[in-house]
Amino acid sequence: MSSLDFLPNSPTLANAGRATGQLAGCFVLKIEDSMTGIMKTMTDMAMIQKSGGGTGMSFSNLRPEGDMVSTTRGVSSGPISFMIMYNAVTEAVKQGGMRRGANMGILRVDHPDIAKFCKVKQTEGVLNNFNISVAITDEFMNAVEKDTIFELRNPKDGKVTKRVQAKEVFDQIIEGAWKLGEPGVLFIDKVNQMHALPGYKIESTNPCGEEPLLPYESCNLGSINLANMVDEKGNFNEEKFIDTIEVAVRFLDNVIDVTKFPMPEIKEMTKKTRKIGLGVMGWHDCLIKMGIAYDQPQAIEWADHIMEILKETALEVSTELGVEKGPFPLWGESIYHEWKHAPRNAERITIAPTGTLSTIANCSSGIEPHYKLAYVRNILDKKFEVKVELLNNQLEQYDITWDQIIANDGRIGKMNVNLKLKRLFKTSLEIAPEDHVKMQAVFQKHTEAAVSKTINLPFEATRDEVAKIIVLAYKCGCKGLTVYRDGSRQEQVLDSRTEWPKERPSILKGQSYKERTGCGSIYVNIASIHNKPYEVMTSMGKAGGCENAMVEALSRVISVSLRYGTPATVIIDQLRGIRCPNSLVGKPAKLSCPDVIGQKMEEEMAGQVSIATPGKKRNTCVCGGEMIYQNGCYECLKCGNSKCHTG
Repeated sequence: MSSLDFLPNSPTLANAGRATGQLAGCFVLKIEDSMTGIMKTMTDMAMIQKSGGGTGMSFSNLRPEGDMVSTTRGVSSGPISFMIMYNAVTEAVKQGGMRRGANMGILRVDHPDIAKFCKVKQTEGVLNNFNISVAITDEFMNAVEKDTIFELRNPKDGKVTKRVQAKEVFDQIIEGAWKLGEPGVLFIDKVNQMHALPGYKIESTNPCGEEPLLPYESCNLGSINLANMVDEKGNFNEEKFIDTIEVAVRFLDNVIDVTKFPMPEIKEMTKKTRKIGLGVMGWHDCLIKMGIAYDQPQAIEWADHIMEILKETALEVSTELGVEKGPFPLWGESIYHEWKHAPRNAERITIAPTGTLSTIANCSSGIEPHYKLAYVRNILDKKFEVKVELLNNQLEQYDITWDQIIANDGRIGKMNVNLKLKRLFKTSLEIAPEDHVKMQAVFQKHTEAAVSKTINLPFEATRDEVAKIIVLAYKCGCKGLTVYRDGSRQEQVLDSRTEWPKERPSILKGQSYKERTGCGSIYVNIASIHNKPYEVMTSMGKAGGCENAMVEALSRVISVSLRYGTPATVIIDQLRGIRCPNSLVGKPAKLSCPDVIGQKMEEEMAGQVSIATPGKKRNTCVCGGEMIYQNGCYECLKCGNSKCHTG
């Protein structure tokens, strides 16, 4: 740990030695279809989040909206209403007393309320403490492929409530994933087919999707820093890797015994299976140090080789522990029931997102490629330049600077630099979605639990492309998938803090534009600081009166908003499309003076890679920084604010 070769999950780091003593990172609960069951699970969720853990739950057992409730002679409000209630409780309870908790909400694809579930997060602010995924069955995927009818069934009695075209439901899932990155998909039959305890049914995962667990199971995670397994000559040190695995497996198994579980049911179930989640981080950095591009076939070969070592070594050590201390109590009902010496742990391998851990270890996150190579981050009111340090040695050789990289949105893909360097340091959006899926699939091949990874798509990606990626992941053997189309979400800016000067500098450089509108000629001047719009000034040619006064007032409001950190793309989105009676047709049409100002702001930013492309919506943090979506979580590159806190 001191050399950052291995780190356990955040709750272990934060709670070891403290009174709470809760060291597990993720939990799955079960919700029974009764008011008593629903309220009990909600209380359990709150207690787990208070202790620092994240929770996953399937709402598939709850009867659909409008279904008859015999005990009260009323009708059910459906699973979505209870998810909203759970979300409100999570909002009020801070995880570990420090931050709000995170949930995973699952609904089976054959549940009658599946259409509403797919759309629920399209309303801003609804279920903001939930990641949501659809539990997809093999039957459903076969029906989609053959374009046949699919039955929706009431979970209370199994009766068919509706027959629909499978592709209609699939399109609803795709629409949500394309618009918002949610719902994700969980291939639930594949999860249960590959489970170590085939007689027990898994219904849900932890908040980031890497841990499918039985009801009331918990799992403690840890990750090995693969970047530290490569020597100065670029050779992967297998001996060091194996030594680290051996220590890490014993470490994580010991964590189970010292953890103070939040409730007796969790302690009992966790110790029956003794699952641990050993994974990796720093994968992209590891490849860079070996001189291999992330999307190169050789990277897949190395992933296969490294994960085979991890899986086999972890099993050997766990089996040794089984001899020393005894196997997990349910081993007789597991796939190991005929083994002479069963392992200590029912499952051992997980690929987690490692958001916090990779920050501590200063390496790339999980198995993700770097999202950016350089950016500025604010922590405790101090500014830190975050850089991929492996690029440091290349700067002088290739005559590039960090300032140039930052000016190019933290990427070198569009810079005039060495092609090999560009390939090695490709960021997530510069890698083809199919290559993301292939990488996830090869890690899943050797992972007993699941893999947390985001398939990043460009803003221009179509719904059909999203659909193809989900089908590809299913066919490649992935247990689940999160697709995120860059810039597809837009958060409301609640507060603004920025390093920009709030007092206008005495000199600003800008571009001036003249455009004809239905109300006369308009002159728009846009000035920038750090390649971002800072001030907008407008006037209406010879026009006077209200027209000139209104556009001047509008430009002042825009300038103040920009100065206090409101992203320009948010302002553009408000201006574009406003019509007045004197609209001018053409390409592009001049719908109004505000519309023209929005057009000119778009044109000004078209060549500035640090700002979204024309018409593109960016996901923005309360500090004004850019939020990225990765591993089912949102994280601000500037201040570190996150909407998912597990791992």
